[in-house]
Amino acid sequence: MSLKWVDVLEIAIQLAETKPDVDPRYVRFVDLHNWVVALPEFDDDHSRGGEKVLEAIQAAWIEEAD
Repeated sequence: MSLKWVDVLEIAIQLAETKPDVDPRYVRFVDLHNWVVALPEFDDDHSRGGEKVLEAIQAAWIEEAD
């Protein structure tokens, strides 16, 4: 399975699993973008990860963490 930017929930789940010590409420978008594109299954155009999609990923990650 390959991850695309539209796979917001799956990306959030993987980030929650790979970064258990990170509080997603305080993640900078630069770091979030870098972590997403570094996920082993991520396969999408890196430049498409704009602010709106990063906000959605962050919100989903916060939901996962709660």
